[in-house]
Amino acid sequence: MAGHIKTSAGDKAYLGIIYLFLGLFTICTIYPLVYVVSCSFSSPEALVQGRVFFWPVEFGLQGYQAVFKNSQVWSGYLNTILYTVVGTMVGTAVTMMAAYVLSRREFPLRKGMTALFMVTMFFGGGTIPMYLWLKRLHMLNTIWALVLPGACNVWMTIIGRTFLQSSVPEELFDATCLDGGDYLRYFTKVVLPLAKPILAVMALNFALGHWNSYYSALVYLNDAGKYPLQIVLRNILIQNTVDMTDMGSGMDVNSMLHNQYLSELLKYSLIIVSSLPLLVIYPFLQKYFIKGVMIGSVKG
Repeated sequence: MAGHIKTSAGDKAYLGIIYLFLGLFTICTIYPLVYVVSCSFSSPEALVQGRVFFWPVEFGLQGYQAVFKNSQVWSGYLNTILYTVVGTMVGTAVTMMAAYVLSRREFPLRKGMTALFMVTMFFGGGTIPMYLWLKRLHMLNTIWALVLPGACNVWMTIIGRTFLQSSVPEELFDATCLDGGDYLRYFTKVVLPLAKPILAVMALNFALGHWNSYYSALVYLNDAGKYPLQIVLRNILIQNTVDMTDMGSGMDVNSMLHNQYLSELLKYSLIIVSSLPLLVIYPFLQKYFIKGVMIGSVKG
């Protein structure tokens, strides 16, 4: 039986400081999330009066009712899901293929293409050239205006290239060639099954980007029926914001105060509505995400 390991007073003090720091860090991380959830389920009056600290005060669903009574929220959800699914699939496929090509040492333009990719991380054409380019291709007000411009993520391409070079043995390519295979078969039958961690990293990054996408939809879409969730929620928040110039328009003061209170409540309800799907999905991809990031960065 192993003997009991004695810890000195210095070790206990050190561990105590570590546990205290971790506890404070955990509280600082969790409390804002709990506060937002509590505010979203509190009454508008309790929220404006500053009576919400940890638990919901005067529990109610006024904020969520104000959000979901708008029919555009449901269409915004469907549009965002469509843009996210299509954008994630296209972006992951394009980025992974680019990473695979750049990982092949026999590719003669590998260094030049890598340098060209890196340049785009620091310099871009801007919004106006992109708008004119999409207009000339007749992609404005379509899903492709949101999906194609960012389909190849340069940073994810570099991470994927590093992952393939460091984690997929070159001997597997030689074995595939001996069996009569080619580059395409090696990519589909060998590389992709072994690249699940980095594929999860790419998919999660693309999904997060498309789900929270706001600026591209604001610039390239002009049909309200195609707006993603973020634009719809923004419009709801603007519609419930009190304009102080209405004070002399004969508007009922109680109605103005109610709208102002509801506007404050909507901020928290909208955060929950827009963030909940990603919070639900992330735990299922967490292990692949962490593994892919660590392998793709540390070994590179």
